[in-house]
Amino acid sequence: MTRRQLTAARILLVLYLIALLWLCFGHFDSMPDVKRYYWGIPTDKIVHFLMFLPFPILSYFAFDRYTEKFWPSVLWTGVSFLAGILLAAGTEVGQAFLTSYRSGDPNDFRADLLALGISSLLVFILDLRKQR
Repeated sequence: MTRRQLTAARILLVLYLIALLWLCFGHFDSMPDVKRYYWGIPTDKIVHFLMFLPFPILSYFAFDRYTEKFWPSVLWTGVSFLAGILLAAGTEVGQAFLTSYRSGDPNDFRADLLALGISSLLVFILDLRKQR
């Protein structure tokens, strides 16, 4: 990655984090009604999944140069996954204790973890392919 691409990736990661926090802590009273379930899955769980899916991917591009060999790639994937877990847990705890209009839901956290796990695995596989 060129320096310009790396800078753009880091700016995109910061913008993503700002948007994520806005979505997690925003007060959205005037939103239109949406279907409560898609394919038997609660809509808010799908939204949580989609919100956290990009985190490992954007983190990878923002810090791409640290994964040139196998073990640094394993370490980076683990660190990125752990950072995502802390972010997801922080948003749920923050919703539960810092707002009166949101609630912390363990099932939201599970949806976040599923997205982080799938995305981290995808990034790891792509990084291994890049190394070959």
